[in-house]
Amino acid sequence: MRGPTRQQGHIVLTSHPGASGVKPVPIKWGAADARTRGPVIATTAEPKHRNVIGAHAGAYALYRALAIAAGRLSSFHIPDLTDTAPAEPIGPHPQWSDPKRIVSLDPWGHMVAEAFSDRLKDGWDIRPTIAVTKARINLPELRDAMAAGRLKTDGTVLLPNGDVRVIKVAIEPVWYLPGIAERFAVSESQLRRSLFEYTGGMFAELVTRTDLKVFVPPIGGHSIYLFGEIAALADPARKVACRIHDECNGSDVFGSDICTCRPYLAHGIEVCIQTAQEGGAGVVVYNRKEGRALGEVTKFLVYNARKRQEGGDRAETYFERTECVAGVQDMRFQELAPDVMHWLGVSRIDRFCSMSDMKYEPLVRSGIEVIERVPIPEGLIPADARVEMDAKKAAGYYTESVPDGGELAKVKGRSLIE
Repeated sequence: MRGPTRQQGHIVLTSHPGASGVKPVPIKWGAADARTRGPVIATTAEPKHRNVIGAHAGAYALYRALAIAAGRLSSFHIPDLTDTAPAEPIGPHPQWSDPKRIVSLDPWGHMVAEAFSDRLKDGWDIRPTIAVTKARINLPELRDAMAAGRLKTDGTVLLPNGDVRVIKVAIEPVWYLPGIAERFAVSESQLRRSLFEYTGGMFAELVTRTDLKVFVPPIGGHSIYLFGEIAALADPARKVACRIHDECNGSDVFGSDICTCRPYLAHGIEVCIQTAQEGGAGVVVYNRKEGRALGEVTKFLVYNARKRQEGGDRAETYFERTECVAGVQDMRFQELAPDVMHWLGVSRIDRFCSMSDMKYEPLVRSGIEVIERVPIPEGLIPADARVEMDAKKAAGYYTESVPDGGELAKVKGRSLIE
């Protein structure tokens, strides 16, 4: 059924405030409660309420626009949020009221229906940017771990058939531009201009509307999988395990063996389950940053360049071949990675399942204590992924080695060509 759309008429530009002088609904980033902070409104149902740059749903906003153009979605539609409240409460935590701790998501984004119920009844189009639900997951690697005796069913977290009970969280990015600029040590005007110019001028408001400090970018967000009791995340008496994982469709979904992504993800989930069974909690953060945020096309071009170069795929040229194609080795910018952990109230990670210094160092700089770094077990590394792993160790990724003395030592990886 085709829904009604706005009548064709003159185009209303959002690049400058309207002649009516209507001011956007204020946002006080870092306020201690949602009402004082104000809602994030990135919809056009009521332009006078709109107070951010961009549109809800990240990259999926373009599909919404296409659906409206095709007449399949009403441009007047406002979501009915009845019974959509979080399946489990999260927060608020003290970190939410620190404007420097969280700059890339809206900490109150899952509390819209509760915090702004009166305005929703008045017809305001205020949409959640975070959703929290319950689910079960089941991976063949977990059943293998059960068969090997590494994991044992407990009937609460891990069920006899291999199902794992989890809390799932979906987060859309919401950028507080002054905070993003400070995080990357650039001026806000420099950040705005770069975002404007290098997206083909997609968002003119970035350079014309300095009164709008919040940007909802058209990029992928995060999926969070929580194991065990949510209360354990902020409880210093209980342990927390964590895997921060950046999307790798080829490995994560289809099992491609050129990298360690899926094996490390599965191992991180295993550690999270074990920690939850011990009375703690586990966190898996899945970021939509395909190919080190370079994109899948660039990623596959790099694969070709690595395998076709003289001498074949080699650890000593691993990063060089990426830079030759993309101009940079990595664009994931883990400086924003701690925000999700602060949103969850985490102040200490007891088991951090990552060898990446790029992920570890921003966490520590943001005030999160990391007790133990858990590398991927050697037996889980696919043969074709050895080049990647050797290159990363040589570049400074965390690893463990056993010196002649026989004691376990934690050292930086050394290049195989030294």
